Amino acid sequence: MAASAAQDGAVERIVIENCAIATVDANDTEYASGHIVIAGNKIESIGAGKAPENLDNVVRRIDGTGHLVTPGLVNTHHHFYQWITRGLATDHNLFNWLVALYPTWARIDEQMAYSAAQGSLAAMARGGVTTAMDHHYVYPKGAGDLSGSIIRAASEMGVRFTLARGSMDRSEKDGGLPPDHAVETLEGALADTEATVKKYHDASFDAMTQVAVAPCSPFSVSTELLKQGAELARRLGVRMHTHGSETVEEEKFCHELFGMGPTDYFESTGWLGEDVWMAHSVHMNDSDIAAFARTKTGVAHCPSSNARLAAGIARVPDMLAAGVPVGLGVDGTASNESGELHTELRNALLINRLNPVHREAALNARQALRLGTYGGAQVLGRSDNIGSLEAGKCADLVLWNISTFLHSSIADPVTALVFGAAAPVTASFVNGKQIVENNRLLFADEDAIAVSTREEAQRLARITAQG
Repeated sequence: MAASAAQDGAVERIVIENCAIATVDANDTEYASGHIVIAGNKIESIGAGKAPENLDNVVRRIDGTGHLVTPGLVNTHHHFYQWITRGLATDHNLFNWLVALYPTWARIDEQMAYSAAQGSLAAMARGGVTTAMDHHYVYPKGAGDLSGSIIRAASEMGVRFTLARGSMDRSEKDGGLPPDHAVETLEGALADTEATVKKYHDASFDAMTQVAVAPCSPFSVSTELLKQGAELARRLGVRMHTHGSETVEEEKFCHELFGMGPTDYFESTGWLGEDVWMAHSVHMNDSDIAAFARTKTGVAHCPSSNARLAAGIARVPDMLAAGVPVGLGVDGTASNESGELHTELRNALLINRLNPVHREAALNARQALRLGTYGGAQVLGRSDNIGSLEAGKCADLVLWNISTFLHSSIADPVTALVFGAAAPVTASFVNGKQIVENNRLLFADEDAIAVSTREEAQRLARITAQG
């Protein structure tokens, strides 16, 4: 029997039928052939077989034959600005990669940030992402309104968006990695972060824009910025995000500087809790995982970036078994040049099977899909309104074409999506509004984005070369 929300005869409806459906709800409910009714910006009903008869104001009917419908993908970690520095420092570990690229990143400006955000968002949206996030932490003096330009790009693209307003105040002169001119003052970072939250954060159920407080990492921010950042976030009622336990070098750095590992350091500064999520969390021991599980601290798992930078294999199966919320992240496209989240479903599954403890039992196709949908919604604090296909939730969903020769001989649709090649997106809806049709963006010119991102990448390279 289909689940139904209250019907309103005045609302416009879209009916999708004859499709396989993976709801990713608490019971992993699936339909071999089912329907979804979108009413306004919400899912009104979902179930097996045809949609209910005599629905009012049906403005569109979509025949989903040959398609799998899933919740829209949720990206939990990214650095949009890196779209214009792809393909550099390709054989470096994290610390050497950062040292190589910080001098370039320190010269970005508002137009570069906007163009790069368009490129990053376009890659994700065209590949089934309906909720994106950007951890932007480079704010050079005189660069313009970087946060506003990124939010504008997301709004124009039509995706749901969280800006993690980052910051750095520990530069080279203080023992950090960023150049001195690439960081903010403690007071300036906190003041601008608060202003950004107050200007842009929307706490409503179907919010399209939210803001998190997000000092960059233990090796680029002061202890005081972490502590006061946590106090600021909790005073304003927003979430908190940072990098943690990404590499063995970071582990060594924290022990040398703070006399403890990253997890204990984060706990000492107020950075564990159900309102916090960490990027990477690769080097976690049993005690670290237990602390995350106890506090419900979330993790953004970025398998491709972790492999690109040789960071290691995160213990995702152990985290899930302990009850740690885990979502997927693209990470910045200077460490994951494809910039696509749907490929991370496959990479998360395959890379975690290389773990010698769990091997083939590490993750299965449905667990990977859950990481990219409901798990991401949990991590962003939005599992009550996105991340699964259920009546009353926001209408964020994707129709994947699994009838092409790349997938048609795989009987199970979820296996086809996760194990197979990247499936074409026939339609993607955010808040009930279609943003992708037949693998093309509806609210952005992909050819124009190709031109602008190339030009901005070249301009940034020239400015960097001039010193």
